[in-house]
Parts: sequence; structure tokens; C-alpha cells
Amino acid sequence: MQNILLDSVTMSIVLRLSVSLLLGMIIGVERVWAHKTAGMSTYALVAMGSALFVIISNEMVRYYAGFPGMNPLMIVSQIVVGVGFIGAGIIFNKDSRLVGLTTATGLWVAAGIGMACGLGLFSIAIVATTLTLFIFVVLWFIEERIKKSKYFKEDHMGEN
Repeated sequence: MQNILLDSVTMSIVLRLSVSLLLGMIIGVERVWAHKTAGMSTYALVAMGSALFVIISNEMVRYYAGFPGMNPLMIVSQIVVGVGFIGAGIIFNKDSRLVGLTTATGLWVAAGIGMACGLGLFSIAIVATTLTLFIFVVLWFIEERIKKSKYFKEDHMGEN
């Protein structure tokens, strides 16, 4: 049993799940600071869950490669559908304003980050995490400055 838990395949899977969890959690920290509903746990679970499903797809290929009709991308493609379902539940109208759109898209990106980790594409996942944080932090400050500008006219603008 110990050999199974410490073999290179298992350790690679643990690494991919751990990196995806960590990157999702990092994005979630910013969302907590921004007082958003979906926080560290949600983003970490979406990223890690996506990685898990990609890993399962990869492992299925190893075991069922010769079987007709075997398409591991079917599981991966369903991640996008599942996360879209979660995102749709987050978005709603409040006082004629769209609320939760940024949170939903952030979860969608976290799923992509998890998928990249599941495939072992860590550099892509880290770059995507960095860019996501740029969007959440830097662009938020820019948007706030624009909104405070004397030239800004608010006509049913949605809030994130």
C-alpha cells in the first residue's frame, strides 16, 4: 500500500491537485478582501475539482486507450458546463443591476486554471492566476477611478 501512495504517478497527481488548490485559494483571498460571496474555499474547490476531473480523464486514457468510443475530452468538456451552471446561479439582478458576473467569470477562470494544473501545465496556470489577480485588483482600482471621474455617467451599469 505504501508503494502505491509514494509512486511517481501518485506523487504527480498530488502535486497537480495541490498546485491547483493553492492557485485557486490565492484568487479566493483577493475575493475575500473584496467582500465577495465566493471566497477561498469556493475558488480552491473549483480549481482543484477541475484538476481532478482532468486527471481522471488522463488516467482513463491509460486504462481504456484501446476501447472504441473512448474520448477523455468528454469529461474535460463537461467541466466547462458544470462551472457554467454554478456561475449562472451566482448571477442575478438587484435593483436593475447585474450582480455576481465577475464572481461567476472568476470561477470559470479558476476552472481553467485547475484544468491546466490537471494536465501538468503549471506555468500556464501560474500566469493565468497572476493575470486573474491583475484583473481583480488593478482593474478594480482603475474602474473605481473612472466611476469617480466627473465624466462618468452611470446608466444601469452592473456591479461585480
